[in-house]
Amino acid sequence: MPKPQLVCPAGSLPALKAAIDHGADTVYLGFKNATNARNFAGLNFGDAQIRDGVAYAHARGREVLVAINTYAQAGRLSEWHRAIDQAAEFGVDAVILADLGLLAYAHRTHPQLRLHLSVQGSATNADAINLAHECFGVRRAVLPRVLTLPQVEAVIGKTPVEIEVFGFGSLCVMAEGRCILSSYATGQSPNTHGVCSPAGFVRWEPQGKAMDARLAGILIDRYEEGEPAGYPTLCKGRFDVEGDTYYALEEPTSLNTLAVLPELIRIGVAAIKVEGRQRSPAYVTAVTKTLRAAIDAAGDARYSVKPAWLDALAPLSEGHQQTLGAYNRPWR
Repeated sequence: MPKPQLVCPAGSLPALKAAIDHGADTVYLGFKNATNARNFAGLNFGDAQIRDGVAYAHARGREVLVAINTYAQAGRLSEWHRAIDQAAEFGVDAVILADLGLLAYAHRTHPQLRLHLSVQGSATNADAINLAHECFGVRRAVLPRVLTLPQVEAVIGKTPVEIEVFGFGSLCVMAEGRCILSSYATGQSPNTHGVCSPAGFVRWEPQGKAMDARLAGILIDRYEEGEPAGYPTLCKGRFDVEGDTYYALEEPTSLNTLAVLPELIRIGVAAIKVEGRQRSPAYVTAVTKTLRAAIDAAGDARYSVKPAWLDALAPLSEGHQQTLGAYNRPWR
């Protein structure tokens, strides 16, 4: 089987160059606005940066994808149309879309532009993916992180669309593209405003030697002195449930598929994606180097996960914990 593409995140031009320089086949990025589901302050790409990034990647034979993966807001549709027009103008290799109306616009207005169905589209079966292919010419679909390996294989066997899966990084609570937690707390949905846990609603409050993290006044977590603290999101907070305080929705744990890479190749995935456009260039460098080496080695029958790869990824994992997630879940 052919090796899958390694698709790496770029939240900035230095991160894009780091990914390209260390083995990414493709990078994905977004604009500095609400069309981007990772619209964090200080990150993402303006016009000049995208032009520079596309030129840098194409000069080295690599590809650039633009994620326009939020749902257009009522009365502001022109902003999303403009983002698609700009992506086509900049010569990117594909746009990643979730909104059916935007897929229709892109297919109608830019028939030469390659379209990928975003994970935020929440297509978990071949019928949904084939419908996007038939209606809008979608060439690749990113599967939500909710399927077992046999289920991924079954989808691949029933669609002509390339299938991309996540290989490393943060896990989303098992309702990708349908998150309502942040909107419950802040009134701003990540699916329409482009950011989970908007920074303007985050508060860090010292409590003696401990530190409280709040979103819109809601206590999400309390970190004791010296305890690692990540960016606070509601789905990964610790909550009091009937007197027991724990991660009630989702633990801060990173997906790591090194152990099943040969199986992902055997079943025919077209691309393996690294999560993390909000991460630093150093994170992108380390993860890209490690996944590049592992994917290149995974076609060999003697493949085994090298301790050095695990050592490189362990400090980059949320809560320093890793999992195979739904790929290996015992329940369905």
